[in-house]
Order: sequence, then C-alpha cells, then structure tokens
Amino acid sequence: MPGFELFGESEKSQVQDVLDSGVLMRYGFDGMRNNHWKALELEKALAKRMESKYAQVLSSGTAALTVALASAGVGAGDEVIMPTFTFVASFESILAIGAVPILVDVDDTLTLDPLAVKQAITSKTKVVMPVHMCGSMADLKALKNICDNHNLLLLEDACQAIGGSFDGKPLGSYGDLGCFSFDYVKTITCGEGGAVITNSEKYKVNADHYSDHGHDHVGNNRGTETHPFLGYNFRISELNAAVGCAQIQRLDDFIAIQKKHYSALRTSIETLENVSFRRVPTGGVENYSFLTFFLPTEEIAKKAHTALGESGIDACFYWFDNNWHYYKKWEHLANLKSLGKLPQEVINQLPDYSKSNFSKSDKWIGRTISCLIKLSWTDEQVNDRAAKMKAVLEKFV
Repeated sequence: MPGFELFGESEKSQVQDVLDSGVLMRYGFDGMRNNHWKALELEKALAKRMESKYAQVLSSGTAALTVALASAGVGAGDEVIMPTFTFVASFESILAIGAVPILVDVDDTLTLDPLAVKQAITSKTKVVMPVHMCGSMADLKALKNICDNHNLLLLEDACQAIGGSFDGKPLGSYGDLGCFSFDYVKTITCGEGGAVITNSEKYKVNADHYSDHGHDHVGNNRGTETHPFLGYNFRISELNAAVGCAQIQRLDDFIAIQKKHYSALRTSIETLENVSFRRVPTGGVENYSFLTFFLPTEEIAKKAHTALGESGIDACFYWFDNNWHYYKKWEHLANLKSLGKLPQEVINQLPDYSKSNFSKSDKWIGRTISCLIKLSWTDEQVNDRAAKMKAVLEKFV
C-alpha cells in the first residue's frame, strides 16, 4: 500500500525517540507539552508543507472531519453538503455531531458538481464539503464562489489527495478547513492518524481543546487545566505521530514516484478510442495516487473491470458496486440503522435516500475504473502492467 511498505530508518529513529522519552518520564524528566512531543513536531511540519498557519493532528481521518466540523461550530440540525462518491466517513462524521448530511451529484471530476451544490442550499446549510477522491480535486474555485456568496464554510476532505494542488495551493489549504488521513492505504501513513489544517486561530484552538476532552492546555499541570467547553478524545498517539514525522518528509518523493508510474500507465491506454479520463479542473495538479478513467457504458466498464482482475492486474476498483464508497450501497444511511436513538433534527431533515435520484452521478461512476498507483512497483512491473492493461482494454472498443 502507498507509503506503508517504504518505512525505513527515519521512521525507526522517530519511534525510538518516543520510547526513550517514556523512559525519561519514568525517572522524573517531564518535558512534554500535553504528553505530545512528536504530535507537535508533526503539526509544525504539516502546517509548513501545506502552507497553512495551523495544523492539529488526530487519531484518524474520520476524527479529523469530525473535529473540523465541531471546531467551526457545526452541530445539531446544521446541513452539510457532501458528494455521492466518497467514503462512508464523510456522512459518519456529520452524523456524529448531530448535523445532517445532504448528498448531491458528482460531475466528470468525480467530485461535487457545483450546479448540484447550488440547488441543495437551504437556510440550514452551513458547510460545503468537497471530497478530493482518488488523487484529484473538486472545482474549488466554483465551490468557493458559492460559499462566499452564501456565507458558507468550505471544508476540504483531502484524505485521498494529499500532495496535490489547486491554483498553486496545496489541497486542503484552499478552503476554510482541510482534512487528511494517514491510515495504511494513504500516500503517507502513520499506520493510523489524521489532521486538520486551517488559517483560523479560532478553529485551531477549538480543535486543540475539543480533541482532548475540552482541556485548555494552559500551564504544565494537566490536572489543573480547565475545560472551556465539552470535548472528546481524538488524540493521535505519540508512536503514530513519530512515524508521521518521518513520512511527511518523504511526501514529495512519494508524489514523484506516483507521477512516474501514473504517467507510464496513462500513456499506454490514452490512445484507445474507448478510454477517456476524468476532468481535472483548470489549475489543478493531481497527486497521482490513482489512474482513473471512463469506458463508454456501465456494462462495458463492469466487464473490463472483471477482465483486468482475471488478467492479474490487481488494485483496480469499480466504485459503482462498492459498499464503502458509493451511495447505492449505503442502506444503513438510507434506512437510518442506528444502535441508539438519532437526534430528532436528523430524523426530521434527512432526505429519503432510498428514493433519491442520483442518475447524474450514476452516469459517471457507472463508467469509472480506478487503478491504485503503488510506490513499491519496479519499472519492470509498471511496464508489464501497462502492457497488460492496454491488451485488456483494447478488447472493449
């Protein structure tokens, strides 16, 4: 998986620092702020790389989305516009704070359709949350204009596109808040972890307190810290943060490898008449973690996806039938299956997704295949994969 198989001496050194610090604490040497050494180091490095004033590292990408929303004051009954093609964490994070996920169609970017976003805005809308799926981005300029015109927050979920950019700005830094995931399938990984970036001091302070039980982090005695507001535990572990400190230093190298592999695969199939590619908004640069393309019809895409697998080409995804990433299989959301009672605002306001018409999304996702780009491939493996992909896909003209 991206990043994970390339752990080296840098990661081992960072982890050893954490283990050593534990020994020092046992013998009375307490120099840690809030028991977070490596977390602070990772926050500083992440903010610098993402050209953002502030970063808050957290236990997961899902935690990052939840904390980002909470830090901006989003709560019960507020509506958050999100795409039909994403990961279940998108609506989970919204529901976790009592807000209401409003699904809208994607376009040929495979991300939020700005026209659909406009049509979905109500008096209760508070956030537009584009999800930069499979290494590329939403039409951020159009979405930001919509947000500015309607006084809405723009929250970027850049979990699958870290290292990409739009108009020269790192993805995640274009909106009011941006989120990342560092789980084991992302371009850089802590094993598990996530982060929020922002230029708002208010949101940073709120995220810092909220993610640690509401502690204000004033002074050096944790037991005397006050609680300005309610919070929960979304802290990243020092061991995870230590790995992240090493991984963030290697992000640009990883992007370069992904781009090289991506380019070789794309070159092999882009001349095929039956293959076209997702639209990357003008000014956007992918992080090249996936090669994503369209085939002429849903039927052809399904057959081609099966044929790719039978030819030994792994890590190709047909999202249309995917339980995690596309609305069609989110019956637990559509039917509001919950272990406990949901907030009344959610029950009252959530659209009936069992009857929704997202045919515009179906038009694109039904014809889409995405191929993961692995960092560990050799040039020989990439060339072999490119030849096999071309041989399979040219049969579906």
